Amino acid sequence: MKLVSVNVATAGELFIPQSGRARRIVTGIHKQPVPGPVQVNRLGLDGDEQADLTVHGGLNKAVYAYPSEHYAFWATQRLAALKREEPLPWGMMGENLTLQGIAESAVWVGDRLQIGGPGGVLLEVTEPRQPCFKFNAKMGFSHAAKMMLQAGCSGFYLRVVETGMLQAGDAVVLLPGPRQTSIAQINERRRTGRQRDLF
Repeated sequence: MKLVSVNVATAGELFIPQSGRARRIVTGIHKQPVPGPVQVNRLGLDGDEQADLTVHGGLNKAVYAYPSEHYAFWATQRLAALKREEPLPWGMMGENLTLQGIAESAVWVGDRLQIGGPGGVLLEVTEPRQPCFKFNAKMGFSHAAKMMLQAGCSGFYLRVVETGMLQAGDAVVLLPGPRQTSIAQINERRRTGRQRDLF
């Protein structure tokens, strides 16, 4: 398991089609890979911003992680929807951390990720992402958020337990927590409508 990419963005603009016009919104979804070490503080990564703090950010959603393995799925879906092939750079899903070898089915609420060894960071899994209309606009097709929910490829939010530095290429160690509810279980319950949002 490893950290493939570290991605940050300041709040920027996104244009949403609405009633034949383009509606301008502010968002922090335009994450870009960062070379070299990045400081992680209680509220997230240095240089990163969230625009809507009612659904992103805060102590329990300080960092958003996404499995790199899902990128092939999204490349296929975008090709089918847009009829053209476009590159998907790391950070495209709006994630801060692109991870390799850690899927939703292997991660439970309360699990911890040790990244970077001594002087690195300790992060705790809190909940899966709930995609919204901004993800549709970012991906370029109107059913992207629904597809993320149906496929269960949501990624997950993390709380910062111990601050420190991390960078692309760092090893990631998964430290099991109480193992009562997995991210995949929450995604499945949301998909089938058997669970209200608990968070």
